[in-house]
Amino acid sequence: MEKLIEGNLDYLAADDVYAQVRHDTSVNGQRPYAVVVTCSDSRVPPEHIFSAGLGELFVVRTAGNVVGDYERGTVEYAVGHLGAKLVLVMGHSHCGAVGAALELRSGESHAHAPKSLGAIVSEIAEAIKHEDTEAGAVQANVRNSIARLRESEELREVRIVGAIYDIETGKVKILDT
Repeated sequence: MEKLIEGNLDYLAADDVYAQVRHDTSVNGQRPYAVVVTCSDSRVPPEHIFSAGLGELFVVRTAGNVVGDYERGTVEYAVGHLGAKLVLVMGHSHCGAVGAALELRSGESHAHAPKSLGAIVSEIAEAIKHEDTEAGAVQANVRNSIARLRESEELREVRIVGAIYDIETGKVKILDT
C-alpha cells in the first residue's frame, strides 16, 4: 500500500505535465483514439508500449485477453459513446493463461485453479485446440477474441486488429486478421 501511495505522490509531483490533461479530460470528457484489449499481465502496459498519454487509449484487460460479454460491452461503450476508431486485441509472448490452456490440452490437471480461472483457461483451450506451439496458440487466442468482438452489431463498422507483444523485446507485431 505504501508503494502505491508513494507512486501517487510522484504522479502528483509531475503535476505540470498531467494537471492540464486531467483538467481537460474532466471538463471535456475522454476521447480515446483506440481501444486496446489485452492481458492483465503486469508486463504488458499498453500506455507505455504505445507511448500514450492520459485519455488516449481505452484499455480493457483480462487474463489471456479473453473477450466475453462484459469485455465486449465495454468495447462497445468505448466505440459507441467515446468515439474510438480502432480496436486492437493484443496477446503477448509467455502468457500464463495461454500456457495453462496448453497444459490443460496436454492433460495436466488444473484442480488447484479457482473455478473462474478454470473458465478462462477452458475458453482459451477451445480457441487454441489446433495449435501446438506457444506462438501459434497466442495468435489463435487473439483471433478468437477478435471473432467474439465481431459478433457485435455495434462493432461492425469499426476496425478490429490483432497484435502480439513480445515481452522480451518490447516489439508489437500486427497480425493479418
